[in-house]
Amino acid sequence: MALAVLRLPVALVRDPGRAREAACDWALGIRFPAEDLTGLTEGARAAFTAARAEALWRHGQLIGLTSGYRDPLVQQRLFDDEVRRVGSPAAARMLVLPPAESRHVRGTALDVRPYEGARWLEEHGARHGLYRIYDNEWWHFEYRPDAGRPSTAREVRGVLQAR
Repeated sequence: MALAVLRLPVALVRDPGRAREAACDWALGIRFPAEDLTGLTEGARAAFTAARAEALWRHGQLIGLTSGYRDPLVQQRLFDDEVRRVGSPAAARMLVLPPAESRHVRGTALDVRPYEGARWLEEHGARHGLYRIYDNEWWHFEYRPDAGRPSTAREVRGVLQAR
């Protein structure tokens, strides 16, 4: 948070309309230098950027990105590795989906860190169209602006499973 506050005056001069987001991006880039938002859809990128700026400025909570967009070949390799590890495609699908079904390949899935940031996103992410979809993956969120803004992640999972 202190780094973002230090960067805020520069951000106000360079981009007054996005000053807090720009300062947040800069500070988080230092804290989580390897993260890459490239390949996310415009909507997913904007939603994630706005959500984590809100988390930082309003609640002092950092949210970093572990994985976002994945190339289909990378996703296939992850799926194949998981099949080898657990012994069957059905079991592998509990943690990794094949490319044709993965929201990472579509650029609308985000794996976040740390755990506290994921908890914040689960509680507040719906305002930005970001939802935790799987009970067994605390880190995995998806940009689903068409989910009808249910009030909890559990409700959105029910809405999406009914479709």
